[in-house]
Amino acid sequence: MNMVNMAERWPIFSLLQKDMLHRIKLAIVYGSNGNEAIFVTKDDDVYAMGTNCSSCLGVGDAQSTTHPKKIESLCKKTIVDIAYGSGPHVVVVTESGELYSWGHNGYGQLGNGSTNVGLCPIVITTNLTGRQLTQVACGAHHTMALTSDGEVFSWGYNNCGQVGSGSTTNQPTPRKVTSSLGGRRSVHIGCGQTSSFSLMDSGDIYSWGYNGNGQLGIGNNVNQPNPCRVPTLNSIIVTQIACGYAHVLALTDEGTLYSWGANSFGQLGISNKVNAVSPVRVAPELGRFMEVSAVHYLHVSAAHSQSGFVYMWGQCRGQAVTQPLVTEFVSTDDVFATMTIPAVTCRPLKVVSPEGHSVAQSVARSFNDQDSSDVRFIVEGEAINVHKAVLKIRCEHFRSMFQQHWPEGEQAEIEITQFSYPVYRAFLEYLYTDKVTLTPEDAIGLLDLANSYCEPHLKQQCGHIIRRGIMIDNAAMLYAAAIKYEATELENFCFVFCMNHLTAVTQTEAFSSLDKQTLVSFIRKAAISGAFKY
Repeated sequence: MNMVNMAERWPIFSLLQKDMLHRIKLAIVYGSNGNEAIFVTKDDDVYAMGTNCSSCLGVGDAQSTTHPKKIESLCKKTIVDIAYGSGPHVVVVTESGELYSWGHNGYGQLGNGSTNVGLCPIVITTNLTGRQLTQVACGAHHTMALTSDGEVFSWGYNNCGQVGSGSTTNQPTPRKVTSSLGGRRSVHIGCGQTSSFSLMDSGDIYSWGYNGNGQLGIGNNVNQPNPCRVPTLNSIIVTQIACGYAHVLALTDEGTLYSWGANSFGQLGISNKVNAVSPVRVAPELGRFMEVSAVHYLHVSAAHSQSGFVYMWGQCRGQAVTQPLVTEFVSTDDVFATMTIPAVTCRPLKVVSPEGHSVAQSVARSFNDQDSSDVRFIVEGEAINVHKAVLKIRCEHFRSMFQQHWPEGEQAEIEITQFSYPVYRAFLEYLYTDKVTLTPEDAIGLLDLANSYCEPHLKQQCGHIIRRGIMIDNAAMLYAAAIKYEATELENFCFVFCMNHLTAVTQTEAFSSLDKQTLVSFIRKAAISGAFKY
């Protein structure tokens, strides 16, 4: 999201002067009416503005403000994650792994051992000393935190067991969630209003707390004071979860979307308003999804498809939308800015600079500009207009090409025959923009080019694109391609995917087509990983 869009989408930011608006790099909007905001500037100062309910702005008083006030204790701390509850209370994690909290504290949700309101951020240390925190999540009045070692801590209101302590007694300080999670590594956490969720590195989901709408996904409506594994998703590898007020979205490594829980506004996206106590697949006809979004304030769901469309469903501006509705938005953030009441962020907003204000953007706009270019590549009969100076600055291959002893050095038109037009155009555009826009299928060809031209960063970007397109049918082929082009991270990712779907992958045509050396290597690696234990 750029600064102009931020002011248009989120009215509270329209109060800022342009110079301040252009300095923002991270922000959240929260509160019962979407009328409070916290933002971080590019020089790492932290500001707050809004109505300041329960002193949730963290500026040391309970006064509302239409002008941004600096949160002194957080400046220069480099915030990496931020979450808010319904009180509201606010929790942040800094780059050093510390956790700060402030705001409403009637149930001990700040984790400081008291129930007094927090006027300004205080670092929370109980049971957290020596641990590197990486993520925070908030329900209505409880809080969760995730460590770099995959441990989960929770505290606050516990009337339904949402703290996961085995009881319903409120927890005023952080407590490690050990039951069922002990020895397992969590990679992501999430909160509904009064329920909690942990996504494990195995792809399993554990849930606990209030279950009156089936939001725990365990097949019944019984509250759970200890974590329970969501059983229906057994053997399915979940990579993302998003929690609404009383419903949950889960996205698998194959881009398949599931939902469960409350559905009175159609927020499950399954064409009815009937609650679901177990996961139900959502809109298989829409193909693969890349991202899901929800927030514990609301009964709204949003998703971004691989084809580039943003969909929304649920309680959208008072209307019950019972199945995914395609929008003109470019991000799921836009759904929560314009189609929800209140308009609150579903995650911290990361802001990019506006166009036309940097050298990088000017260079990007000059790509394929026939008027200013001084060399043209012809690929499959199509012309791509570029600038020798840019190519020489950005790529060692072109630095060598445009020398006196290369015949191409003096040519105004160069024909390329070893790569396709989409691949070569994407490569040249990458040199201007640092971005790659290709389908996963074409990204394999670009990976080949990146390997040939010794472009490690480009190889990494190709790997990210290919990951989003991995499926059972092509996993073995992508694994072989990763080995061939020496893309180690992609190779490891593909191997893990194959292991998670081993029976299905080994029955595909792609697996049957593996060359002997790759097949033997895969079998040995699988054996070391314990695939053939008996």
